[in-house]
Amino acid sequence: MTVQYPRFKAAACHASSVFLDADKTAEKACDLIAEAAANGAALVVFPESFLPGFPVWAALQAPIYNHGFFRALVAEAQKLSDGAIRTIRMAARRHGVHVSLGFTEGTDASVGCIWNSNVLIGPDGAILNHHRKLVPTFYEKLVWANGDARGLRVTATEIGRVGMLICGENTNPLARYALMAQGEQVHISSYPPIWPTRPPEEDGAYDLKRAIEIRAGAHAFEAKVFNIVASGFVDAAMREAMGSMGKASLDVMDNSPRGISMVLDPTSQVVGEVLGEHEGILYAEIDTARCVEPKQFHDVVGYYNRFDVFHLEVDRSAREPAYFSEGAAIARAAEDGALDPTADMLFADGAA
Repeated sequence: MTVQYPRFKAAACHASSVFLDADKTAEKACDLIAEAAANGAALVVFPESFLPGFPVWAALQAPIYNHGFFRALVAEAQKLSDGAIRTIRMAARRHGVHVSLGFTEGTDASVGCIWNSNVLIGPDGAILNHHRKLVPTFYEKLVWANGDARGLRVTATEIGRVGMLICGENTNPLARYALMAQGEQVHISSYPPIWPTRPPEEDGAYDLKRAIEIRAGAHAFEAKVFNIVASGFVDAAMREAMGSMGKASLDVMDNSPRGISMVLDPTSQVVGEVLGEHEGILYAEIDTARCVEPKQFHDVVGYYNRFDVFHLEVDRSAREPAYFSEGAAIARAAEDGALDPTADMLFADGAA
C-alpha cells in the first residue's frame, strides 16, 4: 500500500483571552474557529491556558497577595465535561476542523487543584487527546499541579500524526523524544502572552520571543516535523486586571518581551508570517511529505540512534488521588463467608 502524506492548512491564533472568563473566552474561540475554517484551515491552534487566561500575576507580586486571582482562576477552571469545553467542541464539529486548545483544568476531587492542560479535538467534536503539563515552570508551580504522561501521545488523524507540548515542555528533551518516537509529523507548541522573570531593565531578563524561536526551531529540526506555535496576547483588559497590583507590576508587563506565533517546516525554516505585536490568525500550508527527506540525514528514532546504548521508558499511568476497590473487597469477603452479602442492601434500604 502506498503511504499517504496529508496536506492541509494550519491556523495559529495569536489571540488574547477574555481574561478570567471561560464562557466569553469560549465564545471568542468559536469566532476564531469560524474565521479560520472559512479560510480553509483544517487545524486551529490556541495558546497556552487560553481558557480562561494565563496567570501572569504569579510573576508580578508575592503569593501572599494573589489569593483573589487564584480563586478567580479556579472558579473558571474547566473539566472536560464543562460548558466552555463543550462549546468549543461543538464549534469544531460544526466547522469540521481539528482544534488544539490550552486551558486551566479543574477536578471534582478538589476545589483548589488545577492543571495547565491541552486538548486536541477532532472534526467530529471528539476529544482525541488530553494532556496535562508535566511540570509547571518556575512561578507557575504556585498555580498549577504536576501533570502525568497519560496524554504524552501522538494522535493519528486525517491531517497526520499530531503531538503537542506546553511552553517549557518544549525544552524537555525526553518529553520531545517521546513524541518523536511515536512518529510525530505535526507538532503543536503553545505559549503564554508574556513570561517575566526579572525586571526588564536588569541583565538576564527572559526573552520569551527568543526562547520560542530556539525551542521551536530545535524541535522542528530534530524531529523533522512541522511545528505550529501559538502564543497568547496581552490586551487592554488583561493589563487593566493586573493594574490593581500597582505601577511596578504594570511596568514589568509593559516592558517584558512578548510571545510570538509562527509555523516552522521540518528544516526549521519559518513558513508564512510571524505574529507578535498584534492579534490575528496566521496560516501555513502543511505538506507532511516534506518530513521524509530530512529523515535521511538525522532520524533520531531510527538509524541515527543507538538503542543498545540509550533506553527511554515512559509511564503513562494516570496519577489519581486515590483508588477505590471496596466492591472487590466486599465480594471477596462474601466468598470467604465473612460477610452477609445482603447486609449492605438492608442498610441501604433503611431496614436495619
